[in-house]
Amino acid sequence: MGKNHLGEFEEIVLLTVAILHGEAYGVAIIDEMESRLNRSVSIGSLQTVLRRLEDKGYLSSEFGEATSVRGGKRKRFFSVTTAGKKVLREAKEQRMNLWNAIPEIALTD
Repeated sequence: MGKNHLGEFEEIVLLTVAILHGEAYGVAIIDEMESRLNRSVSIGSLQTVLRRLEDKGYLSSEFGEATSVRGGKRKRFFSVTTAGKKVLREAKEQRMNLWNAIPEIALTD
């Protein structure tokens, strides 16, 4: 798997940030993941993975404008970096190679 290995949750978060392209912040990421995967996601686990992906150089973030709706707090928006796009392409290629190697009979009931 190499040094660019992504855990399952990391990969899902990275893919979700890419799906939300430009609108990826904490609550939006959780909403998208929960609606697409029918899976509950805690804000704490998401924040941990977002920080880890930033530390690995796969995500970058910046603050948006403060809004009165949020009591003056600013949203932190995330985007996939060039390195993040590369690691996602590699993960997809690895998975497709595995899927393509399965004999048809192995998936037949």
